[in-house]
Amino acid sequence: MGQIYHLTRPILISLILVACSPGAKPVATPLAAVETAIVEPDGGASGLVVFGTLERQREMDLAFRVGGVMTALAVDIGDVVSAGEVVARIDPSAVNARVTQAEADLERTQRDLRRDEALFADGFVSSQRIEDRRSALKAAQAAYDAAAFDGRWSRLVAPTGGVVLERLAQAGEVVQPGQAVIRIADLSSPLVLRVPVADRDLAQVSPGQAVRAVVDAIPGPPLPGKVVRIGQGADPRTGTVTVEVELPGRTDLRSGLTGKAIFASGGGVQGVVRVPSEAVIEARGEEAFVFRLKGDRIARTQVVFLGFDGDSARMRGLSPGERVVTAGGGFVSDGQKVRIADARALSGALR
Repeated sequence: MGQIYHLTRPILISLILVACSPGAKPVATPLAAVETAIVEPDGGASGLVVFGTLERQREMDLAFRVGGVMTALAVDIGDVVSAGEVVARIDPSAVNARVTQAEADLERTQRDLRRDEALFADGFVSSQRIEDRRSALKAAQAAYDAAAFDGRWSRLVAPTGGVVLERLAQAGEVVQPGQAVIRIADLSSPLVLRVPVADRDLAQVSPGQAVRAVVDAIPGPPLPGKVVRIGQGADPRTGTVTVEVELPGRTDLRSGLTGKAIFASGGGVQGVVRVPSEAVIEARGEEAFVFRLKGDRIARTQVVFLGFDGDSARMRGLSPGERVVTAGGGFVSDGQKVRIADARALSGALR
């Protein structure tokens, strides 16, 4: 063993000296790879983008004025109806009974008035009695008119021509007064794309503004449209305002389809930019942080966070054209040198 030790020791010393010699080259550490995106101005080339639903401007729910058992529903989804067409009926027995009762009450009060008027002429009843009889007759007449009006509502009639969008009840069900039975759309009314616009984006929308609409069910280029109505009240749950975009001359579109409205840019909001939402590494209220690219290094940068909008985040504190890290930020630190693996623009990411 001693001989082996003496032979091995010089070799170990030589290896240590070689490793520590000034000419030895250190092993290079590979740079961390990150993906980046270009900071875009708010309302950039593509403008404000909001998703919504296609609807006819005039759509209505049809309901019976009175309740009862619905005995017939003559239309189905997609059927075209004409103005005045009977689309549903309820059992008229209860309504007819009320009409008969009101009619009998009316005839009785009429007889009472005629009898007392004859007695009044002979001086057997007072004028006050005659006034009471006349008041009772007016009440009976009103009750009869109301019952007769309700009797006409045992049939549900389409108020306008259109197409059936939805059946909300079935024959044989007991329906309540005012309960929607079917929903129809007036085909003579324009087709609109209704989109909910956040209050912070309303400054980018104005009446008559040009809009491009993309409907997934319809292949081809975006459809031209314009803003025809901006709601005057915000939804209390979401804080959004409904904006109607008219799409004229498109008979191939159907109510209920989803689409997105791309509003023509008006220059955006001053100082506000957009980045992909994955670029935000930390957000608390209006304070957020992103990794900004400076040469071949990254800088942790604080920004004013204005909220998420679809796949992007709106903020202040960056300049359009800068690059931010969108992937790989969890493995790097402030000031670290990085390698860009796949730079991409925000506009490409949103397509």
